[in-house]
Amino acid sequence: MANERVSVELTSSEALVLFEFLARFSNDDSLKIEDQAEERILGNLFASLESVLVEPLAGNYQDLLEKARCEVRDPVSSI
Repeated sequence: MANERVSVELTSSEALVLFEFLARFSNDDSLKIEDQAEERILGNLFASLESVLVEPLAGNYQDLLEKARCEVRDPVSSI
């Protein structure tokens, strides 16, 4: 699963709205929607992912999700 690629296309306006939303999260550690456009882009992104992912329909979805989370997480450093 780690090597598979999923593509989602955004318009430049959608990308800019999403960038600003994520930049605020990066700075404030808070996912607060400040404009309806942000809600819209998140909904559009969800719909795009829903149309390409088969894993949410799998019987072992929770296992697949946990494996994906492990693959995406930052490595744990041992100091």
